[in-house]
Amino acid sequence: MNPAGLAAAGTPRLRKWPSKRRTPASPPGMADPHQLFDDTSSAQHRGYGAQRAPGGLGYPSSSASPQASFMADPVSSMAVAYGSTLAAQGKELVDKNDWEVQYQQDTPVAPRFDVNAPDLYIPAMAFITYILVAGLALGTQDRFSPDLLGLQASSALAWLTLEVLAILLSLYLVTVNTDLTTIDLVAFLGYKYVGMIGGVLMGLLFGKTGYYLVLGWCCVSIFVFMIRTLRLKILAEAAAEGVPVRGARNQLRMYLTMAVAAAQPLLMYWLTFHLVR
Repeated sequence: MNPAGLAAAGTPRLRKWPSKRRTPASPPGMADPHQLFDDTSSAQHRGYGAQRAPGGLGYPSSSASPQASFMADPVSSMAVAYGSTLAAQGKELVDKNDWEVQYQQDTPVAPRFDVNAPDLYIPAMAFITYILVAGLALGTQDRFSPDLLGLQASSALAWLTLEVLAILLSLYLVTVNTDLTTIDLVAFLGYKYVGMIGGVLMGLLFGKTGYYLVLGWCCVSIFVFMIRTLRLKILAEAAAEGVPVRGARNQLRMYLTMAVAAAQPLLMYWLTFHLVR
């Protein structure tokens, strides 16, 4: 028998333990032999993850200010830019005189093309509605009669006619060169019926307290409206003619504008106070 064979048979077999050497890491792009699943993320995803903050797990780091994080959002930047544009447009509209009527070849633009042009639709409808509301107020007080309702309508129409004639005569005496026509005056003076309707309705619902509150607010509104509207028609002509601001004629024009505006609240009260009890 071979001695070498006997020696091998008599010697117990030694068990091989796994080596304690660390397996070198696989290079990038190669699959790890001990990994159960392959990494299917693309280079773009790895690049996106690399741009994240080190300790933030995809969220902005605590060192960045909230303002910087807000401005970094493209949607927020677009909203800020849009808001700035709206603010600039609003400032331009405020600076521009929006009360002036537009003209085309020395002729006023039709009301359907210009919101500031005098229009008879609102005054006419307001006048008719005022007569109906007056009839309602008289009916709730058991004072309604066709004669009284007709007297109310004729009284309102007579005061409107007297206003127009007085203004035309004053413009003639002051020698104001303006493009105001009779229809324009009727339109401007007819807007007070809207406030009169509101005052009477609030008086029917809440008594004299509601009547005076609503009518007072409407009186202030119509006063400001008449001042800002008529000064473009009366005082603007004086400036175009080169009349001094403190001149006698310009003072008369200013007084005329103030008188027309002040007469509107007085007539609004005179035509409605007896309808509220």
